[in-house]
Amino acid sequence: QVQLVESGGGLVQPGGSLRLSCAAFGSIFSIYVMGWYRQAPGKQRELVARVSPGGGTNYADSVKGRFTISRDNAKTTVYLQMHSLKPEDTAVYYCNSQSVRNNAEYWGQGTQVTVSS
Repeated sequence: QVQLVESGGGLVQPGGSLRLSCAAFGSIFSIYVMGWYRQAPGKQRELVARVSPGGGTNYADSVKGRFTISRDNAKTTVYLQMHSLKPEDTAVYYCNSQSVRNNAEYWGQGTQVTVSS
């Protein structure tokens, strides 16, 4: 069982920056692919970015060049650094972990990001 605790959301003006953090508890962090997803009102949840245990990353086209995902295995934490935020980035952001051993998957409770002037 893995518990994921997100933090760092909030209200930011267009063009601003935020950093989300997700602390993982309860299992071997290094065997999990860690990801950030988001869900805007009336829309399906979508992948934002993922980072593998070895550090390989992939991003949604809409955030490439603006967002950076990273992980600190020693701190069992994954980060999402967001720059040049746009109103369309407004959503609840969810942390996700998926085991490379058995595909067990866990979700955080979500953190609201609002981009508005």
